[in-house]
Amino acid sequence: MIALRSTAVRIVPEWERGIVLRFGRFVGLRGPGFVLLIPFVERMVKMDLRVITMDVPSQEIITKDNVTVRVNAVAYFRVVNPEDAVLKIEDHVRATSQIAQTTLRSILGQSELDELLTRREELNEKLQKIIDEQTDPWGVKVSVVEIKEVELPQEMQRAMSAQAEAERERRAKIIHAEGELQASTKLAEAGSIIAKEPTTLQLRFLQTLTEISSEKNSTIIFPIPMELITPFIRKAKQMVHED
Repeated sequence: MIALRSTAVRIVPEWERGIVLRFGRFVGLRGPGFVLLIPFVERMVKMDLRVITMDVPSQEIITKDNVTVRVNAVAYFRVVNPEDAVLKIEDHVRATSQIAQTTLRSILGQSELDELLTRREELNEKLQKIIDEQTDPWGVKVSVVEIKEVELPQEMQRAMSAQAEAERERRAKIIHAEGELQASTKLAEAGSIIAKEPTTLQLRFLQTLTEISSEKNSTIIFPIPMELITPFIRKAKQMVHED
């Protein structure tokens, strides 16, 4: 009697649904909660409706530009139609994994290495769409596919590192050259102003003397420009002629 009750009364959790078969024929979904079955006539298969996180194993891929890389990914999916997931596919988890692996090799094999490294979001969306279309008849909804790691050959890593270093040096040289150009432009402007106004040279000389005088621990010999003493010489000559 106890064995009969155990086959007639089943409990389905909130996150599951029961697919009831009567003499092997589908008769409906049951749950969540208590489910009553006709002993020896009906049987129930439970299906989990929660999101499943599945690691897609690392795949060796030859990109469009003939670079061999190893790529792995992760996929998130769930059953949205328990009836189809039981009646139309033997093992929906394994089938989804196989579809994800073949699609990963196919789509990434059509992309160049630069696209794989820089346009990952677009590739993720493309993978998700294609895999979801193939699993839809099984009642499985693939919501997210993310490329996790792209493993490059050692030679390619060294080549990319050298390329990045060369690019950094090129940018540094360009920045340095631009700074030199700006400095020379400003010096040319300053020289032009000084040439037009000799007084500015005297003011700059006095300013330099003021800056140097703040250093008390050194003795500096600084030549006096003739432009500073020329007015005094002229004055002295005038006084001599007058006498």
